[in-house]
Amino acid sequence: MDLVEVELARVVIHQKGDQQFILLRERRGNRSFPIVIGYNEVEEINRKLCGVQPPRPLTHDLVGRILSTLGYRLHRVIISELREDTFYATLVLMPRDAGTATDGSERLVDCRPSDAIALAVQTGAPILVARDVFESQATE
Repeated sequence: MDLVEVELARVVIHQKGDQQFILLRERRGNRSFPIVIGYNEVEEINRKLCGVQPPRPLTHDLVGRILSTLGYRLHRVIISELREDTFYATLVLMPRDAGTATDGSERLVDCRPSDAIALAVQTGAPILVARDVFESQATE
């Protein structure tokens, strides 16, 4: 699969309404595209970007801790598909001590892009988009 590396360029929080969005921009270029997400997800991403630590772990914190406890790390996030106006994403997990994925140790987990991006922001993992998805959505 041909992939485009993107970065989280913007988080837009509307105080009224449940449709929020994030803007993903290609790392080596000017094109970008939005993904509409829910209020809870945008708040989680914003909290992670701002470095706010809640007194108790929230869901994405818990997922990160579970991965670590099981000996895995988030290697990368792939936004792989767009079907009927819904984006689909995959978490690519690797054993914590593995350097590359050539030994077949990768584990793939289907998830929502908003959850994947929240975990990527938390861990610093790269965010990649399938080129066909990116090309169909990107604008300058």
